[in-house]
Amino acid sequence: MLKPGEFIRDLLGSDAGRTVVARGWVKTRRDSKGVHFVQIGDGSCFRDLQVVLPSETFDEAALTEVTTGACLEVEGELVASPHAAQRVELRAHAVRVLGAADPTSYPLQKKGHSFEFLREIGHLRPRSNTFGAVFRVRNALSFAIHRFFQERGFLYVNTPIITASDCEGAGAMFGVSTLDPEKPPRTSQGAIDFAQDFFGKRAFLTVSGQLEGEAFALAFSNVYTFGPTFRAENSNTPRHLAEFWMVEPEMAFCDLEGDMRLAEDFLKFIIQAVLDQCWDDIEFFNQRIDNTVLATLEHVATSAFEHVTYTEAVRLLEQSGKTWEFPVHWGVDLQSEHERYLTEEKFKRPVIVTDYPKEIKAFYMRANDDGKTVRAMDVLAPRIGEIIGGSQREERIDLLRAQLRAHNLPEAAYDWYLDLRKYGSAPHAGFGLGLERMLMYITGMKNIRDVIPFARTPGSAEF
Repeated sequence: MLKPGEFIRDLLGSDAGRTVVARGWVKTRRDSKGVHFVQIGDGSCFRDLQVVLPSETFDEAALTEVTTGACLEVEGELVASPHAAQRVELRAHAVRVLGAADPTSYPLQKKGHSFEFLREIGHLRPRSNTFGAVFRVRNALSFAIHRFFQERGFLYVNTPIITASDCEGAGAMFGVSTLDPEKPPRTSQGAIDFAQDFFGKRAFLTVSGQLEGEAFALAFSNVYTFGPTFRAENSNTPRHLAEFWMVEPEMAFCDLEGDMRLAEDFLKFIIQAVLDQCWDDIEFFNQRIDNTVLATLEHVATSAFEHVTYTEAVRLLEQSGKTWEFPVHWGVDLQSEHERYLTEEKFKRPVIVTDYPKEIKAFYMRANDDGKTVRAMDVLAPRIGEIIGGSQREERIDLLRAQLRAHNLPEAAYDWYLDLRKYGSAPHAGFGLGLERMLMYITGMKNIRDVIPFARTPGSAEF
């Protein structure tokens, strides 16, 4: 039977003089004359606990299996540490190896490992310093997201992962089918007969929970979804995943101005929450990954966001005197280089750009009276560019139908969505934030594959 133990994060903050039980995985072992030093971590905090094994208590034969990667249970006394970097260390009385690790093949040795190599051992990389920090921050960020909305009376809604609706109209969706791929049933015209499929129609993995979120917002006023979404884009860039997590609030009785206020408050809240809860981890990222992380996060958490229309943003970019890799003119979507210029050089703060051309935005965004733009917003942050995208939704049924036709989307597939405008429509708005994009921003990690436990990318579905 396992004895009661304590998390290392609590032991490191304890006073000396207590007899305790600690458990964790060996990070390093160092042998000196008359004593052995073992660093163990249990993932509860960034720092490890130093275990001191006196030779008079433990001979070499008893420590054969105390190697890097092994899982230990250690009983001993917390004593004051002679090193300024740690308050206490554990002087062991008894050591039990819960799980041995072959030292000749264990891949996480005491040396630097490339992120590419660590992706190949995704089942073990959470034990490394960098990925331990990444996933503690991911946990804190996820909890802060829920806390932000729950404290403001939002209802948490679990929207479907399997859907028949294409929210974005982009068509990059994974199909869901139980038909035999070798011999699918055919219609009289030779097309695959999806009427005989499991759902009686074509079905897909969702790209967004927004449309279903709107249905709940028009019953509960303020809701949010937080779950996995999928894009079948054949992209291998450091910013794309096939499976990722999205946070999507939706608010009835809300216009674009209210949407912008919530987005600003939301970003400031979750950044400050991570700074408060994961300071050691953020300091590590600032020292080892990107030395602008801490200053940027503190700046965003305390700055008033700038507001500018798309038309004004394009004018500023055209007048900047810069030569852009992607030429800018009215009607094109802004690229990362444009967004970073606005946030880092022109305004030196986060920027919310509004009122984009309707041709470059989704069908559900509310049309402005000028006939050219829609009530869209993108929140741009220094160092990364767009971090949130949102809009006021089109609540007028005739204009929504016209937008479906303009985007070549079949109206019949959106009958239920149109019903929301037919029966008690109301002004409403919302936005979306990609959890992994936000994690890249907070940690400074440069590849999105390194901020999700097990990345799903073209040609790769390991683990």
